[in-house]
Amino acid sequence: MSKLKFGLVGAGGIAQAYAQAFNESECCELVAVADVRPEAATALAEIVGGKAYADHKDLTDAELDAVIVATPPVTHPEISCFFMERDTPVLCEKPLTTNVADAERMIACAEKNDVLFTMASKFRYCEDVIKAKGLLASGVLGDVLQFENAFTARVDMSKRWNSDAAVSGGGVLIDNGTHSVDIIRYFLGGIESVLVVDAGGTQDLGVDENVKMFAKTKGNITASVDLTWGINKEMPNFISIYGTNGTLHIGWRESKYKLNSSPDWTIFGKGYDKVASFKGKIENFANALRGNEELFIKPSDALASVQVIDAAYRSMNQNLWQPVVEKAAAAR
Repeated sequence: MSKLKFGLVGAGGIAQAYAQAFNESECCELVAVADVRPEAATALAEIVGGKAYADHKDLTDAELDAVIVATPPVTHPEISCFFMERDTPVLCEKPLTTNVADAERMIACAEKNDVLFTMASKFRYCEDVIKAKGLLASGVLGDVLQFENAFTARVDMSKRWNSDAAVSGGGVLIDNGTHSVDIIRYFLGGIESVLVVDAGGTQDLGVDENVKMFAKTKGNITASVDLTWGINKEMPNFISIYGTNGTLHIGWRESKYKLNSSPDWTIFGKGYDKVASFKGKIENFANALRGNEELFIKPSDALASVQVIDAAYRSMNQNLWQPVVEKAAAAR
């Protein structure tokens, strides 16, 4: 079976991981790269043996099976809809958009043109995360009592678009918090309300860089999230689940669980593999295009991530619990 041909819009830092993933994929190939910085597009295209373009609109000449949009969030609606209106499926990086209205518009565009569309959120494709979901579903941990997620590292964001609210939609809450929301929903189901506290910053960015978020699920479980760009807070695990029967940790280098009835930890994974997770993104999308499997992240999940982050910023600004306002998305 011939490989599906992908185009990539955006040759920034995240594009390097996509390039490595495509070079390891047996079902997909990256044949075209577009970026407003021609030198960046050319450099990345050389890595994958593809063709470089200075304008994403020129990718229509490349006869692509799908396009990945990996540009700053404020540009996602225009670029994604441009391709979907031309019957090209789109895998759009997270955060999907900077506001709920644009997310609804993108999903409506996909539905109108009957093309596959969704958001890419790398942790949903992490092997250890998938294994942990299976362990939780098996009931081995019992009922979930507490769920913790942390993305905590000091990163200089002063010269990156992520800290320009007009481009990114906010700071660490929308950037890393979108991952957190998708992870919580994956393990625990829909989120009903959120409380977010801005814990201040150290880089004078003008956007949130150090926040705490609490999310109450529809199953009445409260998840806690720790997000920071400004504190060097090295932690071995990015997800911890505490149940009535035991504890599970998903770590950067090792994942394990221990039952209350056992003195020993059971190791079930080797931690987070970035390239493998990116490979999972593109191959799940490719298999969905071929009708061989369901999307891991559906448009309804993508929309929900934007709705929860919208509620999170309302909460942070008002220092109150805020309900998540939901509207249905197409199930495609």
